[in-house]
Amino acid sequence: MIDDLQLHWPKATAPKPIVIFGAGSIVTDAHLPAYAKAGYTVQGIFDPDHDKAKELADAHGFQAYATREEAAAASDVVFDLATPPGAHAGILECLPKGAPVLMQKPMGSDLAEATEILQICRTRSLKAAVNFQLRFAPTMLALQDAVTRGALGEIVDFDAWLALETPWGLWKFLEPLPRVEISLHSIHYLDLIRGLLGEPEGVHAKTMGHPSSKIAQTRTAAILDYGDQLRCALSINHNHGFGRKYQACEFRICGTKGAAFLQLGVNLDYPRGEPDILEINIGGDWQAIPLSGAWFPDAFASRMSQLQRYATGEEDTLISSVEDGWATMALVEAAYESSAKPAHPIARIPT
Repeated sequence: MIDDLQLHWPKATAPKPIVIFGAGSIVTDAHLPAYAKAGYTVQGIFDPDHDKAKELADAHGFQAYATREEAAAASDVVFDLATPPGAHAGILECLPKGAPVLMQKPMGSDLAEATEILQICRTRSLKAAVNFQLRFAPTMLALQDAVTRGALGEIVDFDAWLALETPWGLWKFLEPLPRVEISLHSIHYLDLIRGLLGEPEGVHAKTMGHPSSKIAQTRTAAILDYGDQLRCALSINHNHGFGRKYQACEFRICGTKGAAFLQLGVNLDYPRGEPDILEINIGGDWQAIPLSGAWFPDAFASRMSQLQRYATGEEDTLISSVEDGWATMALVEAAYESSAKPAHPIARIPT
């Protein structure tokens, strides 16, 4: 029942060249290594810092476009937006109608921007997906495969537990942002949960900063309401800086027939990371699932493969489309709204 679980998305047989917007660290650390590993061709790149784009293009043997419009004029390509959320809408409006496009999460800075992006994609008939690539990590593809096969039975518990030290100093641009932890980190877990468990009825959440950090939020606790049968909880602490021994980046998924345990290693000792782990128990001992690859960069390759196959007609369904991405953004918005509301007051002992 748990043999030969899916770890990678099949590659497109006739892929289109890729045009990238943005030349930041996510491109050098994930996009380019992933596409090279998958055998996909990058045609060119645009970044407002042309020197930065030119240096990257020269190092990898592709073109650096002088303007956004020049990059957007490329034909029969897949556009890859590795840009800040506030830049997505302007680029999408420049793309050819009907073009396939992958945009970095989040889908805008808030739900209002996500709605604007959704309308642009609808108006221009773009084959648009959001790069919620955690769904495509080898561990998560295998988990989804096991759940789809019914190996765990009906899912009744989902726990995400992170207690680690995230080096926020690597991303100085985050310091002035009003929304960080949920919209830029835990959004991956919320999207993963939606893909695995479906739509929750609501969310209870509290997100906050830490006295030692300049980042607006670095800690989150959330409960997703799936009714009386399924319990779903997240405990996220990016400030557990007391040595590796008790740090964790773990997920526990329990069903009526079995359970799964996962570790996402990239978040531990970032950016070097540790190995991913997936173990499944369907009675008796826990079975370690052999893995190949990791979230970075393999999930980025599988995410692109699924879009490429949809764009070329090899698959009929686009996973994490902008329609689906909007629903994840709505869940993020609801979590922030929940966090902003006062908690239910507790009765005090009468005097």
